[in-house]
Amino acid sequence: MGQAARRWSKGAARPTVSLSVSVNVPVEPAQTPERVAAAERDGALVRRARAGDQSAFDLLVRAYMEQAFRVAYRVVGHREDAEDLVQESFLAAYQYLDSFEIGRPFGPWLIRIVLNRGSNLRRSRARRTMEPETDGVSEAPSALDETERSDTGKILQQALATLSDRQRLIVTMFDVDGLTSSEIGEMLELAPGTVRWHLHEARRHLRGVLAHFFGGDDGRIEG
Repeated sequence: MGQAARRWSKGAARPTVSLSVSVNVPVEPAQTPERVAAAERDGALVRRARAGDQSAFDLLVRAYMEQAFRVAYRVVGHREDAEDLVQESFLAAYQYLDSFEIGRPFGPWLIRIVLNRGSNLRRSRARRTMEPETDGVSEAPSALDETERSDTGKILQQALATLSDRQRLIVTMFDVDGLTSSEIGEMLELAPGTVRWHLHEARRHLRGVLAHFFGGDDGRIEG
């Protein structure tokens, strides 16, 4: 994946892609100092990139590569597919950079591209028989990677697999990545209240599924 920051910069390597991304999201997240600073930094880099400064876009790649890959991995479930998806998403972002709205952080806009293209990739490879990798999504083990190595983690993954794609992504973004409902909503183009509803429903469903494994009979997990 180390070459991802280079592929987009080669004019001959920029294919024509279809992209369905809404620039305007339904809810404006809170303007925290961190968000304002990120928006200012990203806006300056986007302006430079639009003017032909490829090193500016390279800085955006480095800033958001890890987050994009983690989301891509959860969408497609395979390391190689996730790497391809991230590279294609950065290519699309570079090609459609003029549609980015200055004043917003670049990350959520990029993640929506990853999600859109990842959904298309999953549909096109629905009959693929290769089993998902279990070695995590980065060299440094995450909290999710550690649980996957235990029996409890395997049960949790089976339970998560019973959720819809959207609810599974919301649960992992919230509980593993520590994103807020507003941040998740901006990426998925959902109101924060809708994100919280999906999170509530997903947890209720998981309690019922996990009760069968851990001996609960009322939807609660016994500790």
